Amino acid sequence: QVQLVESGGGLVQAGGSLRLSCAASGTIGRLIDMGWYRQDPGKPRELVAIMYNGGSTNYGDSVKGRFTISRDNAKNTLYLEMNSLKPEDTSVYYCNAGQMGLVRIDSWGQGTQVTVSS
Repeated sequence: QVQLVESGGGLVQAGGSLRLSCAASGTIGRLIDMGWYRQDPGKPRELVAIMYNGGSTNYGDSVKGRFTISRDNAKNTLYLEMNSLKPEDTSVYYCNAGQMGLVRIDSWGQGTQVTVSS
């Protein structure tokens, strides 16, 4: 299974930018995709952005055009560039890696807090 460690969260004013990083280690083979999700208390975790093997990407509707997901395979690191941040982007952001086994195996990071002030 993959170990994931997020970094880069923090406090930023509305309209500002942040870049999140997710360093992967451990058994990294047979990755299907890697992505970013966010979750507020009492709400389900929602997709922010995902990158599939082969490089195709998908974004949540609320972040399209503002966030960009990228991956540095040499460093085993996933990034999320967040621009034009809004107060509603405030959340805990989690990195996810999906691997192929007999069934899909999901690994999650510990989460990083992003707070956008108005």
